[in-house]
Amino acid sequence: MKRVGIIIVLFVLISLSSETFAQCAMCQATVESNLDNGGTAGKGLNSGIMYLLAAPYLAMLGIGYLWYKKYRKKDVTIDIKSERINLN
Repeated sequence: MKRVGIIIVLFVLISLSSETFAQCAMCQATVESNLDNGGTAGKGLNSGIMYLLAAPYLAMLGIGYLWYKKYRKKDVTIDIKSERINLN
């Protein structure tokens, strides 16, 4: 469980970094040419792509956490017979 937490923290840190670029080469070229010509179409494109990238992972994380909490058994008692078991 500790390893999963570390992976989640690293994913969040990488996705929130200002140095990450989620655009493909074609989108980046289009946005750069638009911004050079005075357009404003590409100002929020990178943030929108990162948002769309993170949303399914966060949804699956929430579903997995709820599933884990619901089906985790607490105070389970194992009733084992004290007599010997014959396997023949």
